[in-house]
Amino acid sequence: MSSPDENSGSFLPDFCGARTVFVVVMLAELLAIVLTLSHLPYHRERLVDLAMYSLFIQWVALSCISILCIFRQHLNVLKDYQVGVISYLICLLTTFVVAELAWWVQNKWVSGDYFGHAHGQFVLRILGISAIVWALALRYFYVQFQLRQQIVAEAESRFQALQARIKPHFLFNCMNTIASLVRRDPAAAEQVVEDLADLFRVSLQDRRDDTTLQEELDLCRRYLRIEQLRLGDRLDVDWRVNGLPGPLPLPSLILQPLLENAIYHGIERLSGGGRISLYSEAGQKRLQIHIENPVPDAHDSGGPEHRGNKLAQDNVSQRLSAFFEQSGLLRAGRENGLYRVTVSIPYGNENTDRR
Repeated sequence: MSSPDENSGSFLPDFCGARTVFVVVMLAELLAIVLTLSHLPYHRERLVDLAMYSLFIQWVALSCISILCIFRQHLNVLKDYQVGVISYLICLLTTFVVAELAWWVQNKWVSGDYFGHAHGQFVLRILGISAIVWALALRYFYVQFQLRQQIVAEAESRFQALQARIKPHFLFNCMNTIASLVRRDPAAAEQVVEDLADLFRVSLQDRRDDTTLQEELDLCRRYLRIEQLRLGDRLDVDWRVNGLPGPLPLPSLILQPLLENAIYHGIERLSGGGRISLYSEAGQKRLQIHIENPVPDAHDSGGPEHRGNKLAQDNVSQRLSAFFEQSGLLRAGRENGLYRVTVSIPYGNENTDRR
């Protein structure tokens, strides 16, 4: 994901994208309905009024966003206030041209006075409505842009907090595991060093260096390999994630912190250990990855209760929302002695508004 301010200095959305065009068309149609309902008394049938208003307003709206789409690259290099002023003038000028064309078409080819005003009054009325609507629209785009920047900044700070979250006890446990393997199994010790190096490499990388689903799963395998050497028979792993779209883009450190939670708050606290299950479900537009682990009750605990497991979950949830610009992509809950975390990954519907 690229934050809005990384590739663009403009607060304008991507007017070339299908989603933005759809939203503009729907808002234009709502404006046509409002104007139709506000036209009292009715001199013609309501559907005729709505049809004429819809045709004209859609003409204006689509013409404006088409021109903004064409000049988008030039606007992106300007400052916000310059973008606002130029975009506003472009929209007003386009509205004026379309109003003149509509008046000319009505007088030449359409019988009847559908606009109901003299030429000058009609143009001034249209320009007045357009000035108000486009001022509100540009203000809305600017506020949305600021909110997106705030979300991205918060996601970056959360990622930095997650980078510093590698627990000292995990590092010490890894060092002890390596020391115990150096003489009796040098190949395994070397593998642990390589896996630990990969974990630190991802943990210390820049937030902008996003990863893929395949790379994230490989990192999870390395992490679980280290923990299996450390915990031995106490940790059993049920891995069922074959055939997934590996190149699917993801923010870094999405699944590994959830697995770390499953071990730290579940397996380690059980005297006999337990099984961690990681499996997937692929839908038409969304991939779900589930992580399950047993949780101890009050009578079966290998140590004091661990606090703070919500930190990683909230962190992952916020960064998923910022990356995909969707909420509710992480769910977690306890059921029948198991704690399940579900990560939903949208795919097949690329967000054209991400620049």
